[in-house]
Amino acid sequence: MLAILERELRRFRRSPALVVMSLIFPLMQLIVLGYAFGGQVRNLKLAIVDQDRRLPAVKLRELTTAVTANARTFETIDYADSGQALNDLRNGVINGVLTIPAGFSERVLDRNEPQLALIQDNTDGFVSSAMISSVTGLVAAYNEPALESRVAATPRLDIVEVYPYVPYVQYLLPGSTVMSIFMMVMIGGGIIFIDDKARGLHEGYLVTPVTKLELILGFNLSGTVKAVMAGTVLMTLGSVIAGIPNPFEPMRMLRVFVVICLASVALVSMMFLLMVRVTDPLTPRAMFGVLNTLLFFPSGAVYPQQAFPAWMQVIAKIDPFTYIVHALKSLMLKNTGFGAISFDILYLACFTIISMTAATLLFRRTL
Repeated sequence: MLAILERELRRFRRSPALVVMSLIFPLMQLIVLGYAFGGQVRNLKLAIVDQDRRLPAVKLRELTTAVTANARTFETIDYADSGQALNDLRNGVINGVLTIPAGFSERVLDRNEPQLALIQDNTDGFVSSAMISSVTGLVAAYNEPALESRVAATPRLDIVEVYPYVPYVQYLLPGSTVMSIFMMVMIGGGIIFIDDKARGLHEGYLVTPVTKLELILGFNLSGTVKAVMAGTVLMTLGSVIAGIPNPFEPMRMLRVFVVICLASVALVSMMFLLMVRVTDPLTPRAMFGVLNTLLFFPSGAVYPQQAFPAWMQVIAKIDPFTYIVHALKSLMLKNTGFGAISFDILYLACFTIISMTAATLLFRRTL
């Protein structure tokens, strides 16, 4: 078993390009996805069609100018013709049209249900939500009285955040770490034995007195060591890049390392189980994209599972990525202890035992 482990690590060391790719690609993924999806939507173009042009309408337009100067969610463009504004909206020149109808000022002064119209391009949900949120806040500010009473007549909601602000790049870090482990598992897990089969090297294993369990443990240990290396490097560098508070706290690092080790052995065991009867070396390459989609996205690494349809939540329940991502998020973002992730650890341990046992039973010592 140790001889197999040594051989695999020597072969891995002789491929520096493979080492660099397996460590750098997930780090690039973390940076690109973290900053591509996590930022606030800004610099949208909002057309204003003012058909009223009286004092209440001027006040509303001044508020839109304040949003442009401060939050910069959108910049305003004046249109005299609503038809031209709608045409530009359809052509993608602008992102929304705010119409102030004629008679708006009279309705404001008479308190007779004054109305505005926000016409938006809803083909992009993120842009649409940002535009609606910004204009809704603008209208709420417009409706606030100039002088507030000393005693509030309506309830007020105060938001209290338990943890410091978590940017999306930090939210994505656990998922990127799992992806780094998974890439190394694909390279150094069951696929190694398939390559040995294609080259005829596995015949040398089969004529030795090595048991099936020892052979599988040898390959799994080598894959686990490489996966732990990849996961630890990405978690360490990623924590610095993402700005995780106190990333090098000893107890936090110890707990994270334990989860990475358990995650690595669980995924390596799963991969060996999937590859134990495979003979075609092209099969694992073809499976990588399918497994990546099937395991990574339902895990909640990119988007909350509460938004998934029912069938996708079923996949998430049995997906080992789900429990690895949850454990790493709890440790890295909340700095919890093992008590908060006890079920994750139990699931991964059981998953490893079941996968290892099934792989051993399915393994054949014949050509």
